[in-house]
Amino acid sequence: MQSLAVTQVSQGRREMGSIRKRNGKYQAQVRRDGVPAISKTFHAKKDAIVWVRGLEARIDAGEVNITAPKLVTLRDILVRYAAEITPQKKGREQESRRINRLLRDPIADFKLSRLNSAAIATFRDRRVLDGLRAAQIDMGIVRNSIKIASQEWGVTMPKNPVDGVRVPNGIKQRDRRLLPGEYEALQEAALQCKNPFIWKIVRFAIATGMRRSEILSLHWRNVDLEVRVVTLPDTKNGTSREVPLSAHALGILTLLIKDKGKVFPVTDYSIRHGWDRLVKRAGIKDLRFHDLRREAVSRFFEMGLSIAEVSLISGHKDPRMLFRYTKLNAVDVAQKIC
Repeated sequence: MQSLAVTQVSQGRREMGSIRKRNGKYQAQVRRDGVPAISKTFHAKKDAIVWVRGLEARIDAGEVNITAPKLVTLRDILVRYAAEITPQKKGREQESRRINRLLRDPIADFKLSRLNSAAIATFRDRRVLDGLRAAQIDMGIVRNSIKIASQEWGVTMPKNPVDGVRVPNGIKQRDRRLLPGEYEALQEAALQCKNPFIWKIVRFAIATGMRRSEILSLHWRNVDLEVRVVTLPDTKNGTSREVPLSAHALGILTLLIKDKGKVFPVTDYSIRHGWDRLVKRAGIKDLRFHDLRREAVSRFFEMGLSIAEVSLISGHKDPRMLFRYTKLNAVDVAQKIC
């Protein structure tokens, strides 16, 4: 092996490009603070010098993605994040929809070298128009995707641009329950629905406090009609849960066709859109499907169930989180303490 001869290409800077001669070839390497070292071998020394100078010029111009050239824009990162990271999450369907929306936003086409806090702040202000919660969640996705890209995919950025931006707050805690007459309005509107399961699922949600995803993933093998209990093997909290069935919930299940498949053989898409049409037909404003879970939890407390009993049904581990889903009627409480 020949002795190494080093040629310094850049002078007067902390970073340095170097060329080493080894076995008749020239191994060029560029080291720069904040950028992983990158090297390449050439047959001719002049080609090595040109490569080193060109690479340093790219770094000086602000290009941060030297070691992973295929990830040039935020879009590139989000697409890979959606393919590799999102499928591992419980809420993968919801996050996939959000990422698809992000890919239609102008922020997705920003080159990583130009993606700074000012660009993220402009994006935040645009998303706030669709709701504070939407802006919070989308900023979280962007932040985490850049973090993963920096830690695992060879993308180098001086800092995560989302970290320097104020996250919108001031979100009012949602306490929406069914108002007088709304249940009847939904029931009347359901008569016009072509989806035969939408009203059954709405009633079942109110009777059990189960999430939409839990209801739609429920299989008959996890239903025991004799002891009046359904088992949810995989919930949002990552643990299994047994939900006792009221006489009303049991009555809904007994009317369904029992086989080896799902209790409610419909897609999340059909129920989401079926719900939107149902609420619109009923003339009801600002009512979400998840509000039915709050309605159910509140009814459980109004029945006189204890916190421990309600948490058994709903699956809440922290009583403070349980209270967020609860809106009791002050008139009913006043009658109990008179």
